Amino acid sequence: MLQRSPKIIIGLIVLSLVIFLSYTPQMLASRGSGQGNVIFIHPDGTSAAHWGATRILFQGPDNRLNWDKMSNLAVYLGHMKNQLSATSNGGAVTHAIGIKVNANSFGLDENGKPLVALSGKPQTIMEEAIALGKSTAIINSGIIPEPGTGAFLAKSANRGNFADITKQIVESGADIILGGGEVWYLPKGTAGRHATQSQSQRTDGLNLVELAKKKGYTVVYNRDELLKLPATTKKVLGIFAADDTYNDDTEENLKKQSLPLYVATAPTVAEQLDVTLKILSQKRKNFLIVLEEEGSDNFCNYNNAIGCLTALKRADDAIGVAMKFIEKNPKTLLLTAADSDAGGLELVGATEREFPLDQPLPATGKNGAPWDGKEGTSSLPFVSAPNKQGQRFPFAISWSGFGDNAGAIVSKAHGLNAQRLNGTIDNTDIYRLMYRTLFGKELPKK
Repeated sequence: MLQRSPKIIIGLIVLSLVIFLSYTPQMLASRGSGQGNVIFIHPDGTSAAHWGATRILFQGPDNRLNWDKMSNLAVYLGHMKNQLSATSNGGAVTHAIGIKVNANSFGLDENGKPLVALSGKPQTIMEEAIALGKSTAIINSGIIPEPGTGAFLAKSANRGNFADITKQIVESGADIILGGGEVWYLPKGTAGRHATQSQSQRTDGLNLVELAKKKGYTVVYNRDELLKLPATTKKVLGIFAADDTYNDDTEENLKKQSLPLYVATAPTVAEQLDVTLKILSQKRKNFLIVLEEEGSDNFCNYNNAIGCLTALKRADDAIGVAMKFIEKNPKTLLLTAADSDAGGLELVGATEREFPLDQPLPATGKNGAPWDGKEGTSSLPFVSAPNKQGQRFPFAISWSGFGDNAGAIVSKAHGLNAQRLNGTIDNTDIYRLMYRTLFGKELPKK
């Protein structure tokens, strides 16, 4: 048997340490495997083209978004049980239970009965997490019954049953509930912090804000109140607008009404996630957070380019918050996916000779597709952030329609079990990866 000298052994140890230390925390996290926390971020309505335009506008062609820096990606297949293009509710239900559903489903099957998840239980992944004592949170820039998060905690025969869905969410037992939609918490004739007496919508006489307080929730209504919460707060209900926290309409209509893209006092989804992580980290148990930036879908459905790209930048800021958390808490999976391509957005780039910076863009392209500049139709072109040489470039946003398309959707992952996301994935695989990470159990494919 060959004997190694002490010098050789020491050399091998040093070499091993050098190799180990050459990995960044992100690389180590992406190589990890096991059970831990899950942060699912749903930037609704976004394809690779949406992300590309957002990168160009806010970072420039040579720089990168937080989304770009996530370690793993896969092409996302989002077809429904009964049609190719997904709906917000059908897509959310699929993410929440791991099986194909009809496009009109909000947790029920064709006969109105609760669906059974891939786990074999009549519960969503978040309902199962609550039942097992794990920490949970939903965050939405839209009204709280918005399906991207609402479908994880509620079931309904109709996605428009906002009053009942809001009630189910308040009664769900989730630790943190953050979003808009105060009108669905209050009985008609009751004024709130945001909603007037005439705006409140409940017809059952229930005041869900008072119900939430009885259940131990601390209720906050704006950015300042949210950011002042102690990390030791047990339960939080955040209600940040009468309706959505954004004003989804065309650029032209918003200008006529002097309305901003977002409610000024409402916290961004990044700020909401940051507070949520601080609170849930104190509980010292695994957690599931589902966050949706809904503005990226709604603004695109109105063909409002600046609204859409602003919303996606807000989603990217939330991704940055999650990635920073993973640096210190590597047993955490960050997963992103949309379920549709809203509006069919495409970036149209040209030289300044073709798109002069001081002249409005044409209203349409040569094929008749509508074009947007930075203030809407027939306005001045967008201008990119600078490239490495400091150059900026003009561009337009072109639209193929107003609806939700199948599109070129990309799912990304970072942190614990991220290496499991690769190639091409089905929308049901979002649930499977979250389940594997949160509960440590591999589910079979069906």
